[in-house]
Amino acid sequence: MKNSSNTSKTICRQVNFPASIKTGKQTELKDQQMPEKRTFIFLLLVTCVVLIGLAFLLWWVPYVGLANIHPSLPLVLAIVFGGFVLFAFGGALTLVFTIVRGKNLFFNRRIRGVVIRILFPLLVVVGKCLGISKEETRRSFIAINNQLVLAEARKVKPDKLLLLLPHCLQFHECKVRIIGNVENCEACGKCKIKDLVALSKKYHIPVAVATGGTLARKIVVETRPEIIIGVACERDLTSGIQDTYPIPVFGIFNIRPFGPCYDTDVDLALVEKGIETFLNHEVTDAEGPGTKGPK
Repeated sequence: MKNSSNTSKTICRQVNFPASIKTGKQTELKDQQMPEKRTFIFLLLVTCVVLIGLAFLLWWVPYVGLANIHPSLPLVLAIVFGGFVLFAFGGALTLVFTIVRGKNLFFNRRIRGVVIRILFPLLVVVGKCLGISKEETRRSFIAINNQLVLAEARKVKPDKLLLLLPHCLQFHECKVRIIGNVENCEACGKCKIKDLVALSKKYHIPVAVATGGTLARKIVVETRPEIIIGVACERDLTSGIQDTYPIPVFGIFNIRPFGPCYDTDVDLALVEKGIETFLNHEVTDAEGPGTKGPK
């Protein structure tokens, strides 16, 4: 048991995963998101400074008029704004500690909701003012979202883990329609759909291909997953994470050797490691030999 614990901690250090969710069966999931995380933290701290300055300005401007109405009103307004700033700053620090430590601190799901619903749109505006591109901010947002999903670290049954893929992974000249039923793939090997279908069969998890946000939302409603592993570009992953909240989405960027939306690729090892991370192995092992398929 002691050796198992040491192995688990070693893996956590390598991949920035929370130590509490590691098991001996999980493999290293490489962390390629540190630059994106730094961008998010930088924008978050700049936003906090802007909010503090704005709160001070809103207090200072009416100061003279409020004092004439009642001598205590400037102090009351200062307390109100000070409480708002402390609340916002405390929330930001909690988020930063969650990101840095990789552990679920306090209300992790609510923090993820604040990041998705409030902070991301605000950080896009701040980043634009600082000359940071929207794509870089999106990558940072997805990296932070992934960190929070990993900190939450829910283990689910195979039928509750959805692998959601973009249509652009399919070879552009392929005549087979895989939207609606990805198992129509004839496994010609010209794209990664064949390998991704094989992964879904190996782990007995549902897999689906979507052409856009509308179809993706329809698939999510029909399959009712508890966790989604989504493969897409920055824009589609960002909108997907926002649309499916509170369902956790672990985002994996597709590879675009020929540009966007055309014969894209994906790191299969990264996808499989993501599946291993969220899959409840005790359930799959209990289902009998051969559940996980050939090694």
